Amino acid sequence: MSTRELIKMTAAERLAFLGEEMTVIVTSLGPNGWPHSMPMWFVVREGEVWMWTYRTSQKVRNLERDPRATLLVETGETYDQLRGVMVEAEAEVVDDFDAVQDLGRELGGRYAPGAEGPEAEAALAHQASKRVGIRFHPRRFVSWDHRKL
Repeated sequence: MSTRELIKMTAAERLAFLGEEMTVIVTSLGPNGWPHSMPMWFVVREGEVWMWTYRTSQKVRNLERDPRATLLVETGETYDQLRGVMVEAEAEVVDDFDAVQDLGRELGGRYAPGAEGPEAEAALAHQASKRVGIRFHPRRFVSWDHRKL
């Protein structure tokens, strides 16, 4: 068996890893053809990465022009601890207010647990009115877990 096959994560391991890590680097193609990479918070829904961002952001303009994106989540400080998942995906921009608000609530539960009540809901609604959701439909995964070596 090749080293590449030894360090590859199973689908279950990929999902667990994505559930543990907090930041995804989203790379889209900018208007000049250069990669545009940005760190984002995310949630995983049924094996797909979802995030939200401002409707007028460069990421959204890029993905509306060309929906191809590469996502990267990685961790580890020494070679024997390196782990990561790269996803080649097609992005779908979701502009439905209720769907965006639900996504914001889910993100809030992950990144700001305990922020509840009428004030939190009002702030969420205000933010959702300016944002869109982005759903990344995976086309190919590459993964590595050097701890398996």
